[in-house]
Amino acid sequence: MSSHVSRRDFLNGATLAIAAGLTPAGQIAAQPSRYPPGLTGLRGNHPGSFETMHSVGLERKRYSFDDLPIEENYELVVVGGGISGLAAAWFYRKKNPLSRILILDNHDDFGGHAKRNEFQTSDRPIIGYGGSESIQSPKTLYSKVAKDLLRELGVDVAKFETAFDRKFYGSLGLTRGLFFERETFGRDVLVSGDPNGEGGEPEERTRHAKPLKDFVAAFPVSEPSKQQLIALYEGKTDPLAGKSAAEKKKILKSTSYRDYLIKICGCSEEVANCFQGRPLGYYGLGADSVAAADAQELGYPGFKGLKLASGKPEWDEPYIYHFPDGNASLARLLVRKLIPNAIPGIDRSGFLVAVPSSGGRGTVVDKIDEMVEIVGARARYDQLDVDGERTRIRLESTCLDVRNTGDKVLVGYSRGGTLHRIAARHVVLACFHYVIPHIMPELAAPQREALSQNVKTPIVYTNVLVRNWQAWAALKVHTITAPMSFFSTVKLDFPVNLGYPHPRDPAKPILLHLVHVPGEPNKGLSARDQFRSGRAQLLAMTFADFEEKIRDQLDRMLGPGGFSSERDIAAITVNRWAHGYSYVASSLFDPDDYETAVLAKARQKVGRVAIANTDAGGDAWAHFAIDHAERAVRELIG
Repeated sequence: MSSHVSRRDFLNGATLAIAAGLTPAGQIAAQPSRYPPGLTGLRGNHPGSFETMHSVGLERKRYSFDDLPIEENYELVVVGGGISGLAAAWFYRKKNPLSRILILDNHDDFGGHAKRNEFQTSDRPIIGYGGSESIQSPKTLYSKVAKDLLRELGVDVAKFETAFDRKFYGSLGLTRGLFFERETFGRDVLVSGDPNGEGGEPEERTRHAKPLKDFVAAFPVSEPSKQQLIALYEGKTDPLAGKSAAEKKKILKSTSYRDYLIKICGCSEEVANCFQGRPLGYYGLGADSVAAADAQELGYPGFKGLKLASGKPEWDEPYIYHFPDGNASLARLLVRKLIPNAIPGIDRSGFLVAVPSSGGRGTVVDKIDEMVEIVGARARYDQLDVDGERTRIRLESTCLDVRNTGDKVLVGYSRGGTLHRIAARHVVLACFHYVIPHIMPELAAPQREALSQNVKTPIVYTNVLVRNWQAWAALKVHTITAPMSFFSTVKLDFPVNLGYPHPRDPAKPILLHLVHVPGEPNKGLSARDQFRSGRAQLLAMTFADFEEKIRDQLDRMLGPGGFSSERDIAAITVNRWAHGYSYVASSLFDPDDYETAVLAKARQKVGRVAIANTDAGGDAWAHFAIDHAERAVRELIG
């Protein structure tokens, strides 16, 4: 930890930024209230957002709302202010334009996992994403409903073709790299020029990449392991020779990738360790718990000799559909549609200009490119929950009780330690499925059990603001995969220029994005048990714990290029998602009929209450959030 920076968790990391000569973006101008995107330190499932619900789920505490008066009445109450909850409010209001809608969320910011992080350097703002990263394969995966919503929000995915500069890092000679940590491999080694790194487009992956044999030659593993690695990639032999295609597929679905490498391909533990953490960012699980069939679809080595068709059409689309703040821009566009005063137009003379604290309704500028404008527009949190507005978003409000009663639904929630009760004609639960059985006592046992199966993946998205990225240029890398380290992925921010100038000079500040997934690998635990264990690990960690890991890993990775965490780190925001990705069914742990046996049963409407969220679709994709919001509203009002 920095010797010249004194800091405590309750300061939320702000001291670090100030000591480094920077300030959180929320302090650019005086604000009548705090500005969540500008807060550093522990964010995501931040302190104060989960304790009340944990008292119900873990401590079995019960809150009584029976004697409380009904304070407000709405046509629709939405529980959960993420993309799914916001979309549900939008779909409902389209059918009933005069309806009164209230959205409740337990966090201090809207957007759910679509989180925005802001920083302010001496000369410009820096924006990053703290959760939902990108619009995944919109041409292949998005339904008509989801595509229509994007169009209504002003999102034209074709604009990303030019906004995302796919050749930028390659033009500087930067490549993908692998980091081997000394605790596992005997010494710290960063090897640049990975010709096979997952993600990105083939031409981008191979630009400036080293020949396979030269790349592997630099690995700190034994010579036999190097030969096994090369053989895996070349795929000249069939490790399942004599099996039919159907038999091979069955084996791949029932065998973990690690077991496939060791027990079927005959590789060493050393080789398996080279891949252990690589699937973490996709599945929240390591190679020991990801089916070989899934590893094959991701393009991992060892399958070429099987002569089996693999891949999915969605992986053929480029991974470029990314706002500078990730899918937070989708959430912000939805909020603007629902509550225009909450995100008014920007002053085109500047960037991220704050609306004067004296208030007023603000002025929406003439129609311009909404994709560009929303990135720089500043949210007004004091306008989210205003008396008289037809749509309201009430943050820091934890829903604890939902009950059908006659022609309405009674909803009880806690805010600031005080219990409240409201009534609605309809309710959409766009919250985590795992908590619904705790807040809705009337659920039948089969649905209760199905909902409880969605044990979400714990994951940490960390943004580190550094004064420059010259070490990356010196080491010739832009993305580093670390298969056995605390952070499995460390990368420079995506090169997106959309209402926001991406840093192009290595001497200037930039955001580093670090991904950590906790768990207990190689223990034989099911995916759900690993997620439960990982969640406990995350919640036990302080900001200081994370900072120590960040500094240690960055110094060891980038030190040979001249990086010093003491000198170069300017600010840190740790987006800790103890409940992160929606649970994805696995052929190793779940039945083949998981969609009908679990998901369809979990999302059934109960009286005047419908259920949305990505959990209803069984994967953490933004289009699932939209599709199931629309389905939930359709179930309620046709």
